[in-house]
Amino acid sequence: MVADPPAPAPVAEPAAPVDAAAAAADGDTQAVGDEAGFPTVAPVPPFRLLGAKVPPGETRTLAWFASQHYSGIDSAAQVLVAHGSRPGKVLCITAAVHGDEINGVEIARRVFHKTNPTQMAGTLVVVPITNLHGFERGYRYLADRRDLNRYFPGSASGSSAARIAHSFFHNIVRHCDALVDLHTGSFHRTNLPQLRADLGNPDVLHLTHGFGATAVLDDRGAPGTLRRAACDAGIPAVTLEAGEPMRLQTNEVRHGAKAIRSLMAHLGIVKKSWRWRDPQPVYYESVWVRASRGGILLASVGLGDTVSAGQVLGVVTDPISNARAEVVAPHDGRVIGMAVNQMVRPGYAVFRLGMERSEEEMIRAAPPPAMVDDAAASPADAAPDAQTPAWTPTDEPRPDE
Repeated sequence: MVADPPAPAPVAEPAAPVDAAAAAADGDTQAVGDEAGFPTVAPVPPFRLLGAKVPPGETRTLAWFASQHYSGIDSAAQVLVAHGSRPGKVLCITAAVHGDEINGVEIARRVFHKTNPTQMAGTLVVVPITNLHGFERGYRYLADRRDLNRYFPGSASGSSAARIAHSFFHNIVRHCDALVDLHTGSFHRTNLPQLRADLGNPDVLHLTHGFGATAVLDDRGAPGTLRRAACDAGIPAVTLEAGEPMRLQTNEVRHGAKAIRSLMAHLGIVKKSWRWRDPQPVYYESVWVRASRGGILLASVGLGDTVSAGQVLGVVTDPISNARAEVVAPHDGRVIGMAVNQMVRPGYAVFRLGMERSEEEMIRAAPPPAMVDDAAASPADAAPDAQTPAWTPTDEPRPDE
């Protein structure tokens, strides 16, 4: 049973202008004004979350009680909060919703500890390890083998996964103005740093403009994902994918941290003090290229490579007969996702090619919400209390997020 903390008070709205002396005496706001006698305006109230108050210009480490161990001992995940000295947006960064995805944990750490709350306008809420049980075991799923990222926004009276999702969503996410959920590829696949975003949502499209030179895929998100639930609740959200599970990859981490700092500047939370070589996001339509036979996959290209139609992407070799089958690019594109070298079956998705499109082309091509195909998610994903197996081979790779 999930042990939820007492329901936190709603996030305080900016108070009306008050006298500086009265504000200081009250201790609940920090006046922003001029000491020479000019009127003091827009005092910054403390940020309220999980029953705690974070004063402006300070950081706090809070505890979110996600669930209990079998022993009945409460399990607390850490929530890091940096509350700025000036009013602004509340940005939430989540990582390790899947416990084996550690690139996001390091991205979250770097972003938070390089942020000075005294120089911020707004608030940064960071949850470095959302799925604590999975992270401790180096395991993608929860202890009961369910995928937490198929149960949002959750249910207070549902399964263990649904209760954890409900607690997290209502006690943390609903107090934020925007969300970035950090992920990696899954099950022996790796991803070029990229955003998954519903480009048909104007607020989400605006978020993608803040990530600099990062690939963007138009994807509404499967039902039950944290990103989809946040957008449905009116909180613009994107998924940032980078690298592969169970590895700490410094290039991907560096890109992810820089992209989020760029977003913070885009939202006005921090001042921008760096530049991308190419500051604009790149939008892609994508397709998976599959193996025609089973055997040992050896890739001939790498993530980020630009390829031409007819180019050999890799070779699958039968370990017994030594028969070989080439995996060939069906069109020009860029490798934005791929399987690592491994044993594969016929039909296994091995390379994801992205074809560059303009922002306008992507928006025009986006189907209306009722027509979005979520077939890549398994039937179990749509059932709030269905058990998710550790891994079931399917015709389509499971969504990474």
